[in-house]
This record gives sequence, structure tokens and C-alpha cells, in this order.
Amino acid sequence: MTTVIAVDLGATNLRAALVGSDATVLSHSTVPTPTAGSSGEVITAAIVARIEALLALPEGREVTAIGVAAAGPLDLGRGWVTNSPNIVFPVVEITGPLAERFDLPVALINDARAGVLGERWAGAARGSDNVVYITLSTGIGGGAVVNGRLLLGMDGNAGEIGHIPVDARYNLTCGCGYKGHWEACASAKNIPAFFAAWRAEADVRDVAFDASSTRAIFAAAREEDPVALAFMEALGEMNARGVSTVIVAYNPEVVVLDGPLARYYGDIVIRYMEPYIDRYLALPRIVVSNLAGQAPLLGAGAYALEVR
Repeated sequence: MTTVIAVDLGATNLRAALVGSDATVLSHSTVPTPTAGSSGEVITAAIVARIEALLALPEGREVTAIGVAAAGPLDLGRGWVTNSPNIVFPVVEITGPLAERFDLPVALINDARAGVLGERWAGAARGSDNVVYITLSTGIGGGAVVNGRLLLGMDGNAGEIGHIPVDARYNLTCGCGYKGHWEACASAKNIPAFFAAWRAEADVRDVAFDASSTRAIFAAAREEDPVALAFMEALGEMNARGVSTVIVAYNPEVVVLDGPLARYYGDIVIRYMEPYIDRYLALPRIVVSNLAGQAPLLGAGAYALEVR
């Protein structure tokens, strides 16, 4: 069995694992993504430390490549993460420092693009040649496989679906600086701001839950709080606009939802989104990932195996 190292650099957590060519995670660790320091070198150093710890394990002695999935945008030519709205440093150098330090091939891929590879390799989209993966997390990201081919784009950024314009009514500012994007309304980070804008327009005065917490908003919806349920209709419409665009762009047979919002509240997300999805094309199967958040990590491993 071939073994590679997979790294998943997210806005909140940095994860690393030894992954076998049979999609087995042999060893795994998670630390918070560094947010303090003078430059992105602190994140690079944290990745190096995670890899060193894995290579020191008995299973790490035969590693053949390193795959890094990272929140984008990416500059694949330089091997950098650049100006990510959800990472505090403007540049995080990845491939150069890692290749120099470990003398191994290093493959960099966007985390959501890695997610679709992970789902296709070992998850809900196994065996499918037309898949879209959507992560509903701190931000919103996506990855697409069309006719068996992973779409990357010029710089590896094909699939930045969180920045699909879905709204001109509330005109909320996205983390990227532009207005009306899907991520500005429906990411875990931004749902409270959307709730506040919706509440002001709807003139809702009495709220019986913590409206500053995405978790509390969804928990109230699960308890059938009428205000939370009314908001879910508005949120469902925004999600449906994003998913409708994804469907006509990629014509998938399956859409896999992942990220904390999907894993904890996927039933609510799908219930309030599905009625608003356009039916111009056939509605694909919409499912929640069954990989417990490991799709990007497994995808980074799969990508490393492909390019080693």
C-alpha cells in the first residue's frame, strides 16, 4: 500500500493525516489554524510541524508525496494561498517550503476541490462521474467533477461558488469585499448578519433565541420556533439560488453537502432549500456527506497519489 501525507488548511483548523492508497486514514491530528504573527510563515511552520510529527511515526517512513488542501483563492504557479477572505494572512507559501524541507512531491489544491475528490474516492459520490461538492462552513466553497474530470481552472480556483451573486435585496458585504454573494448570506460566519438584515426588513421585534449565533438560530428552527422557521424560508431561498446556479453550470447527478452546517443541520438546510431550487434541469440527488468532515483531507491524499 502506498502512503501519502494529507493536509487540510482551513480557516479554523489545520489537520494532517497519513492516508493509505486504500483511502484509510492511518494517523490524524488537528490543531487550530494560527491567526497571530507577522506573516503567513507561521501557518507554513505549523504545517511543517504537523508533517514532521507524522513522518516520525512508523507508518510515515514510506511516504511518497504530500497533498495540501487549502482555503482559496490559490496561486498554483507560485504554490501559494493568496488573499483568502477566511485566512488572516494575505500570502501563505505552501509548495516551495514543503518541497524544500521534505524533498517530496507536494500537490496543492483548493479544499473544496479536494472535497469532491474525497467524496468520489470514499464517500457519498463514489462511482459517480458528475458530482458537485458544496461545503457550508466558515465560508462556502465548491468542487466539481464533470464527466470524470476534476475542474481546476487557470489558477486552481474553478468552483468558487460561495461568490455566486444570489442577492440584491439585503446587499450584504461578503468577506471578499463584494456584495450579495452566497457566502455573505448563508455561510456559518455570516448567517447572523443575514438574520439581522432580514429581521429589520420583516420588522420582527421579539426573538426568543440568541440571534448572534448560527448554532442557536438553527437549534431554534429545530425546535420549531416560528421566527426561526420564517427566517429559514429566506435562507432556503438564498441557498436555492446558489444550488440552482451550480446545477445549470455543472449538470451533476449528485450534490454532496458538507461542512458543519450540513453535518449538524443538513435536514433543515435541504428541507427549506429544495422547494426553491429551479427545475430548468433535472434535480440531482442532494445528500449530506458521510465522511465526518474528512472529505477534503481524503481528497488531498487522493490528489497526492495522482500527482506523485
